[in-house]
Amino acid sequence: MKQYINNLSHSFNSMFLSLVMWREKHVKERTFVMILAFFTGILCGFAALIFKWLIHYISGTLLLNIDTTGANYMYLIYPLVGIVIVSLYVRYVVRDHISHGVTRVLYAISQNKSRLKAHNCYTSVVASSITIGFGGSVGAEGPIVYTGAAIGSNLGQAFRLSPRLLMLLVGCGAAAGLSGIFKAPLAGALFTLEVLMIDLTTVSVMPLLISSITAATVAYVFTGYDVEFFFTQSEYFLPARIPYAVALGVLCGFVSLYFIRVINMMEGFYSSIKNTWVRAVTGGAILAILIFIFPPLYGEGYDVITLMINGDAGSALNGSFFYNDRNTAWVISLYVLGLTLAKAFATSSTNGAGGVGGTFAPALHVGSMAGFCFAFTLNQLGFDIDLSVKNFALMGMAGVMSGVMHAPLMSIFLTAELTGGYELFLPLLIVSTISYGTIKIFEPYSIYAIRLAKRGELLTHHKDKSVLRLLKINSVIENDFMPVTPDMNLKSMVEVISKSNRNLFPVLDGEQKLVGVVLLDDIRNIMFRPDLYKRMFVSKFMSMPPATIRIGDAMEEVMKTFDRTGAWNLPVVDEEDRYVGFVSKSKIFNSYRRVLRHYSED
Repeated sequence: MKQYINNLSHSFNSMFLSLVMWREKHVKERTFVMILAFFTGILCGFAALIFKWLIHYISGTLLLNIDTTGANYMYLIYPLVGIVIVSLYVRYVVRDHISHGVTRVLYAISQNKSRLKAHNCYTSVVASSITIGFGGSVGAEGPIVYTGAAIGSNLGQAFRLSPRLLMLLVGCGAAAGLSGIFKAPLAGALFTLEVLMIDLTTVSVMPLLISSITAATVAYVFTGYDVEFFFTQSEYFLPARIPYAVALGVLCGFVSLYFIRVINMMEGFYSSIKNTWVRAVTGGAILAILIFIFPPLYGEGYDVITLMINGDAGSALNGSFFYNDRNTAWVISLYVLGLTLAKAFATSSTNGAGGVGGTFAPALHVGSMAGFCFAFTLNQLGFDIDLSVKNFALMGMAGVMSGVMHAPLMSIFLTAELTGGYELFLPLLIVSTISYGTIKIFEPYSIYAIRLAKRGELLTHHKDKSVLRLLKINSVIENDFMPVTPDMNLKSMVEVISKSNRNLFPVLDGEQKLVGVVLLDDIRNIMFRPDLYKRMFVSKFMSMPPATIRIGDAMEEVMKTFDRTGAWNLPVVDEEDRYVGFVSKSKIFNSYRRVLRHYSED
């Protein structure tokens, strides 16, 4: 039986290799990328359907008998159990890091030639389904983006595509995943361009649209044409409300900043807990307590978003201690404010404890509540303003999404596609743009990019910086420089020069540490004087280099060092100051041009 399986596997591999070779001969690369984008869209569409079904099945089963007229103590159990199950799954089954899906996609694009592991095509879906189904206060969008990107990456790897096209297929998969889960094809494509920072070119646009539209079509066929969040506009947005939309945009910018800062702070706290099980129990317990106090924090929170954009905030108090006060205005206002502030802690506790989920849904959740609370509170103050809480809740979704993701266009179209609220396009544009402009003053990177940016591992739309970040110092080090020692006399130095093709010589001590350099031009006037051969030593005519490069330095910093010193060659040392080699400006320029052609070719 085993021999039969091996023979079958060998036959399949041979047939597939023949297919790959036939494709390379007969199908143009651009055409084939579009074909792969189509199949990526189909696979991601079905992955999104399975993902949503798993979440609804688990959460529906657990919450079947939940009482909505008072507090439910099961909320203290479910989230903790879910975190523990996922921790066990990740540690003993997956055995790899699968959290922070979008950040890992960005890392793969920036640092790993867009290569994602095969298990990423399904492991995030399984882990996130359990996390969210048991109450984890995160979204499904990050994991499905990770899954979609992995599907695109592995399809591209299977057909031996270049890194440039592999990056495009990763973007296609990410766009298709988001489009399939939200039924929002335009938002999916814009997400790839704004968040993943895939360059907008004639080559990239069509595959992105094909994959997004295909995934959305799969979702429409199997789930119908209903929007994700039911919204009916009963009040038109009047020009007199524009100042309030501007104020909401500023507020959303600060709410976004709060959301990002709290999540980063809490993740730092959880990462400081080295024991996996202590971390899981601590985070799970905090999450459970928060959900017990604020039941709308359970899971994705789509139900409470629908309540907010339809002006029914009182129902958000169902299942809580405050059920009997659901019709009291000030209780509603304070409760929604509490939800807005607590969501960041619940989301960070879920991911920090070991759960797997994204921040799309939490951002929409916080935005809808911030917009509702803004309008509702102003209405209650008695200024005779009468703002539409429904409209402002919807605008708040776009505002906070724009600030958290640093993606104003995606946020506008996503909100409109999710709710059908195209009539509010102008206020959505105002709030989203102002929120983005506000947070950019304080935080230059999105919630996904901030971790990589701090480590200098992020590709951006800035072409020069992106190419430099793709270059690694190890790839440009030259090792054909002949070393000398400080106690070497001039005669021995001349013998080394006669054997070398270089005009630069590193001076090393007994521990191979760099103590100086010898330039041929500096000793040209004495190297033909035999009378000095025995009396002149390297220690007398060596000099110190203008700067040294560390083996782990980013290429952007290396180029800054070259510009500062005016040098053309600089020595490279390791962490213990041992000599490694030299790096030249000309070698970096040649590598830069090669990488630029490789990733930018149309």
